[in-house]
Amino acid sequence: MKDKIIWTFDLIENLQRVPETYLKHMEHTDGLFEIRVQQGSDIFRIFCFFDQGQLVVLANGFQKKTQKTPKQEIEKALKIKEDMKAAENNIMTLNQFKDKHYGKPGTAKRDALEAGYENFKIGALILEARLKKGLTQEELADKVGTTKSYISKIENNIKEVRFSTLQKIVETGLGGHLELSIKF
Repeated sequence: MKDKIIWTFDLIENLQRVPETYLKHMEHTDGLFEIRVQQGSDIFRIFCFFDQGQLVVLANGFQKKTQKTPKQEIEKALKIKEDMKAAENNIMTLNQFKDKHYGKPGTAKRDALEAGYENFKIGALILEARLKKGLTQEELADKVGTTKSYISKIENNIKEVRFSTLQKIVETGLGGHLELSIKF
């Protein structure tokens, strides 16, 4: 679960438009957002806000057990936000956090985290594109000759997608164009 939370932070940091599945503005709050992470039936929420365009993750997160976000969790997050803006806090960047908890780039643990992120990101991008096209998982699966279950597994980072299948999903199913680049 910890890796999936880090990958969600990476999505927020790297995508211009983050699907609401992963980041949602909390209504009736002053700039409070909810980072949304789900693994199986476990649903977790972590509150955050943006300060001068930079994501600031708050200390409180919780496992969601009801449909509605508990009011006391929102109040707690708003209080922490207020305190953080008022004080000079020792805030670390996402890369600093990764260095501390996963090691520097090039170490096995860090490389595994980064490789996992790429698969997670593919699923998130397919989900975003599918929703933008107004398609259900079943409709997308029918267009590309696969199953709803397979599309769901890709979007939820349960199964890695083969390149040829990814190309079919993007081009045939979503009417898009897949671009690939190699960087050194």
